[in-house]
Amino acid sequence: MAQQAETAGKTRVQRDLEENTARLKKMLGIGESFDILLKEFEIGGVRAALLFVDGLTNDTVFTLILDHLADLKKEEVTLNALRKLFYRHLPYTEISQVNTLEEVVEKVLSGPQALLIDGEESALIIDARIYPVRQPEEPDLERVVRGSRDGFTETLVYNTALIRRRLRDPRLRMELMQAGSRSKTDIVVCFLQDVANPDLVDSVKEKIRNINIDGLPMAEKAVEELITPGSFWNPFPRVRYTERPDVAAMHLLEGHVLILVDTSPSVIILPATYFHHLQHAEEYRQSPAVGVWLRAVRFVGVAASLFLLPLWLLAAMHPEILPPALGFIGPKKPSAIPLIGQFIIAEFAVDMVRLATIHTPTGLTTAISIVAALLIGEIAVNVGLFAPEVILYATVAALGTFLTPSYELSMANRLVRFFLLVVTALAGVPGFILGTLGVVVFLAATRSFGVPYLWPLIPFNWTAMKKVLVRSPVPIDNIRPSALKPRDKYRQAVPEPARKR
Repeated sequence: MAQQAETAGKTRVQRDLEENTARLKKMLGIGESFDILLKEFEIGGVRAALLFVDGLTNDTVFTLILDHLADLKKEEVTLNALRKLFYRHLPYTEISQVNTLEEVVEKVLSGPQALLIDGEESALIIDARIYPVRQPEEPDLERVVRGSRDGFTETLVYNTALIRRRLRDPRLRMELMQAGSRSKTDIVVCFLQDVANPDLVDSVKEKIRNINIDGLPMAEKAVEELITPGSFWNPFPRVRYTERPDVAAMHLLEGHVLILVDTSPSVIILPATYFHHLQHAEEYRQSPAVGVWLRAVRFVGVAASLFLLPLWLLAAMHPEILPPALGFIGPKKPSAIPLIGQFIIAEFAVDMVRLATIHTPTGLTTAISIVAALLIGEIAVNVGLFAPEVILYATVAALGTFLTPSYELSMANRLVRFFLLVVTALAGVPGFILGTLGVVVFLAATRSFGVPYLWPLIPFNWTAMKKVLVRSPVPIDNIRPSALKPRDKYRQAVPEPARKR
């Protein structure tokens, strides 16, 4: 058996404890790495060894276990010591057996402890691990006036528990996978078994299995880039991120699939269309009427972040296209810098301020904003470098960018705005029209795990489009987006004889 395991790339646990510990010391670099510890002791006169990682072991729990083992007498552990410990003497819930040293190494590096006993061909894995973790807090990017204040953390088991708390459905599946030949990062694929499209679930799991990379230090972002179909250079996000358990649970009920990656507080929701990125929990934490108003304001702001600057530039370049009532639009006096140059400088300035606030201590961020707004902007206007209208419209466009719920979509929209500014400056009205059509065609050709990115606008679905435009009351009929092909609807659409076959 040992030779068969060796040829298969696995080394079985041997009966000789010294041989096992010698191999484990070599595999894990025990003695070279200070945080991987091997403690040898006796249990009722039988030699044993305990392998664990310092800092990932719950000292309180494991001290109680060791105290209990130290009190065992020889007759209680002789003959089938491992079996007796497993079924009788280890008062702990999370305990299992492994048969190879590679499994021992993998488990120990994940946090559990391994107990090897002389004369036994298996090792006991005791999951008394503990991770450095912060308390669940409300996410900064998804704050609401009223509602739950808990949010996902960097610990995977905490995140799955937050979802389980909201969906106590026995058909909720949390399938554990791993990726990264060196990092062996834990990844959970979460879905409702009787709702999510099985083809979508199988496709996601297959893509995760095919990840071939050393490690995933960037956690969920690396997973997204490795499993998302299409070009890496497409700036539009084809998955949605959330740090709110209530948002994640709602998408599960619709038929979406979630991907949770250990060490990340952001959960991936897929598929995701353009309009999924425009939704926010605050709309559903207020009354439907208020929610409709908030959504309308958000849509207007996002549209302004895309088209306000190109349209104003177009009007300033070709004032003859404006009706007399809008004759006030456009600069009243020439500036030292061309308008397109002013807008490009303004775009760079906004990003410079944003990056400066990220890399600045919290107490100084307000000071940076004041310096950028009052000193740089006002002085640039006073000396004639910038037209006042450029500062005004650039500020409005920036506000529209910041009110976009999805940070990833807001950055993609900024690139689109920059593109429309350039083509408008180069070709005027035809450039703006062709540029806008090009962006729409590009988005219409984009797909998120088989779902058209502009659905329900393209292809058009009026029933779903009404729910996008108007925040509807909380549904009581469990109507799910047809583009996801949820399993319950899929079953109804298949004739009964076909299902039996």
